[in-house]
Amino acid sequence: MVYNNIQLVVLPKQSVVESELKKVVGEKIKVAPNRINTVRITRKSIDARSKQVKVNLCVDVYTDKSQPEAIQYPFHYQDVKGRPEVIVIGAGPAGLFGALRLIEFGLKPIVFERGKEVGERKKDIAQLNRNNGLNPESNYCFGEGGAGTFSDGKLFTRIKKKKDCTRILLNFHQHGAQDEILYEAHPHIGTDKLPVVIKNMRETILKYGGEVHFESKVTEILTEGDAVKGVRLADGTERMSKAIILATGHSARDVYEHLQSKGIDLEAKGFAMGVRVEHPQALIDRIQYHSPKGDYLPSAAYTLVTQVEERGVYSFCMCPGGFIVPASTGEGETVVNGMSPSHRNSKYANSAIVVEIRPEDLTEYQEYGVMAGLKFQQAYEKLSFENGGGNAVAPAQRLQDFIQGKKSKDLPQTSYVPGIISSEMSSWMPKFIGKRLQAGFKDFDRKMRGFVTNDAIIIGVESRTSSPIRIPRDAETLQHVTIKGLYPCGEGAGYAGGITSSAMDGEACAEKISEFLSK
Repeated sequence: MVYNNIQLVVLPKQSVVESELKKVVGEKIKVAPNRINTVRITRKSIDARSKQVKVNLCVDVYTDKSQPEAIQYPFHYQDVKGRPEVIVIGAGPAGLFGALRLIEFGLKPIVFERGKEVGERKKDIAQLNRNNGLNPESNYCFGEGGAGTFSDGKLFTRIKKKKDCTRILLNFHQHGAQDEILYEAHPHIGTDKLPVVIKNMRETILKYGGEVHFESKVTEILTEGDAVKGVRLADGTERMSKAIILATGHSARDVYEHLQSKGIDLEAKGFAMGVRVEHPQALIDRIQYHSPKGDYLPSAAYTLVTQVEERGVYSFCMCPGGFIVPASTGEGETVVNGMSPSHRNSKYANSAIVVEIRPEDLTEYQEYGVMAGLKFQQAYEKLSFENGGGNAVAPAQRLQDFIQGKKSKDLPQTSYVPGIISSEMSSWMPKFIGKRLQAGFKDFDRKMRGFVTNDAIIIGVESRTSSPIRIPRDAETLQHVTIKGLYPCGEGAGYAGGITSSAMDGEACAEKISEFLSK
């Protein structure tokens, strides 16, 4: 017999130890535990509001001879050899999911990625972590899988289209992601597992006749009149197509500059910048769980937000049990980001803490027009580099010292491998960022008592939360507002805010391209 959608509230141990869970389920449905074959979790979330942490579960229960059916995947790939070609620029989540969706519609994706395939990319990242130099085309931002490959693989999104989100999660699962992503409230894959999943996606694209080209930087989008006709690569090679998915991510600044040089419309948009804050994970566990977490709870996370002088100050990309990593893409710039392995078992917790920035805040950069935010980002990153220790060594400060405006005499151990150097960060930060961060941290300490401590440090700078530029497109067709056949897509185009929303946007663009080419 099968019992569907059984709602349970259990203790942490009962949620992870199979024999314990079967006892609770048996009591709920009045069935002896030895008759229960399988308990399949369909939803799971942690409730830590009271001192006794509870776990909310929704489960399907299979008793006696009943067995769960295999997961059904809704993907129907076609052989697209010899079919109409669509160029996809960028192999991040928007590009990869766009390419896979094109194959479902019988269209042949031609993927151009400026960086390296994920295995070779790991080698360049290892060199960067050792302070042996930056490869501007292969790093934490550029390469197969995009920035998300080495940034935790968080799949949580606030988008309400449940059906579309489920498609994305199932696609990740089909390509090797763990079962937990299908039911966790805040699913993530982990930087140790995501590269394999990304490689499997590439192999699916190739298997069905698509093409994937690495170290193939697109330097020009070719147009004829008001429509695209193809692309030119850095080596002079040209490839023609009537439709292009432009999914280059938020760090491909040269793409914005190229579009502007061709007179293709761009828009300034709001974004956010700040720092990474790192705490001992045990401290965050004690705050969030009201005691040490024990063996049956995951490393605790947090989400924080406040308003300071009419601008939001908030946590972003929080990485429990994670590491801070160097994420710059150009020489003379210092940028940091966060990542976590699948088990989130590092002794550190880190998060971006950022300040909302609007185009009207950048009065000193108005001469750059729509590129003002981009220029401000670069200036902030150069300040961070100048106040760091050379190469990827980053400026840092104990958190309480930062709030008090004094340089730290020494610094605690950190997960940031390239190294840190003490810096009085508010002295060189733009004041409207530094002062809001200081006030924001004080408010966060009221919400999470013990958050502000000199056992925590801030590391600079976090500047790539999103793009300061949007590439405008028609809301119905998803094509650029003036260039037919050009489909700006994902974070770099200003229409997504993470892996899942970028993947959904890639699929949406592929669907619209299918309609466009069938006319």
